Amino acid sequence: MLLERIYDTDLAQASYFIGCQAKGEALVVDPRRDLDIYLEIAEKNGMTITGVTETHIHADYLSGTRELAARTGAPMYVSDEGGQDWTYGAAFDEAIRMKDGHEITLGNITVKAVHTPGHTPEHMSFLITDGAQATEPGFMLTGDFVFVGDLGRPDLLDEAAGGVDTRFGGAKDLFRSLRDRFLTLPDYVQVLPAHGAGSACGKALGSIPSSTVGYERAFSWWSTYLRNNDEQGFIDELLSGQPDAHAYFGRMKVQNKVGPAVIGEPAELIEYTPEQLQAELASDLSILVDTRHHSEVHGGTVERSLNIPGVDKAASYGAWVYNPEVENRPLVLLADDAEHAAELRDHLIRVGIDTVKGYIPSLTDFELVRPTVVKPKEIDSFDHVMLLDMRNKTEFSEGHLPGAKQLSGGRVMWHLDQLPERGTILTYCQTGVRNSVAAGALRRKGFDVAEIEGGYVEWLDLQGNAPVAA
Repeated sequence: MLLERIYDTDLAQASYFIGCQAKGEALVVDPRRDLDIYLEIAEKNGMTITGVTETHIHADYLSGTRELAARTGAPMYVSDEGGQDWTYGAAFDEAIRMKDGHEITLGNITVKAVHTPGHTPEHMSFLITDGAQATEPGFMLTGDFVFVGDLGRPDLLDEAAGGVDTRFGGAKDLFRSLRDRFLTLPDYVQVLPAHGAGSACGKALGSIPSSTVGYERAFSWWSTYLRNNDEQGFIDELLSGQPDAHAYFGRMKVQNKVGPAVIGEPAELIEYTPEQLQAELASDLSILVDTRHHSEVHGGTVERSLNIPGVDKAASYGAWVYNPEVENRPLVLLADDAEHAAELRDHLIRVGIDTVKGYIPSLTDFELVRPTVVKPKEIDSFDHVMLLDMRNKTEFSEGHLPGAKQLSGGRVMWHLDQLPERGTILTYCQTGVRNSVAAGALRRKGFDVAEIEGGYVEWLDLQGNAPVAA
């Protein structure tokens, strides 16, 4: 058996390639939309992708299930649990709808779907039995059910998808799924989750890629509550201290349920000349994405451009500031060459941003503007109408600048009504990266924004590192 984990550090998301070497058949679980990695693994191992599936209707990225099925001709398998409100849409009419216990066979390998509601009502985990080695499952792909050291949060439907108090029912479901499904498994079963540290799908995810049922049974934060059958204590602890859910999660949830658009082979990116791009920007036909670090952006950038600094978090930050359901203008990326631009584009399509049209290698011939930057020692004397903390609410609760209002960078563009229309908004995050991303998007919307240089860390240094708590 071949079992390979494909990890996207941008979104802290893992997909899995499961293959039977004897039969040359493979199944991909929770794929992203840029597909080369799965096709390369199949080719390298002489396998054919004969199935594509996913653990649940995702909220943090746009699923590649339809994309990979269209490219390979493999059948799709999706959950048919959770009730009518959690039924996949018409775009999945050709998919095989799985009930609890459904089995997918890959030569000697059996992949069994196990309904594990809690994070979402339709959630499936997958038990894998390598028939060439064993008669019982040795692995469980837990999706957003059990993470290393944590659990999938049940409040995302309330936080980002318009639900009302669904978190309580979800928490109860999660308790039962742990008690009746997960903890009935032998200790040796390996746990392979869909997310790692950095994901907003939980509050304490570990960076280790895998665990075992026995380890989680013995050492996870929730194990004591299960041993004591303390459902209410479990619910209280589970729901407390969860980080902000990014607002774009709502768009992802809807698109993944209805069915993401199939984009096919990406078009060749245009290399713009300065004259071409200047003309498009002047007519507001395109949006420039400045991909440099915020320290360089502060030295001068193109007016009304967005700042998405580098490839590493391009999907995450891109989804914060560009909503393709609202913006209909294509994106032009500041990129060294076509290969660099294509890599950035691949990250953006993971969150449904399919509008990258081209790139430009340099801003040398452009008229640049300098964003207003305020040093921490100048805050008290700087005239502003709002002090805005762009960090997560959990960071804010641990300490913040006096008088600051909290609205995270991943939510601010969906809550512009909470910002003053006149006067300067003074903004900060921990070090300045997230702040620059959100501040650029706010300026594009017409807000007057000044950024605190060095963010909370540099301000703390002036205070002798004594945090100001709420």
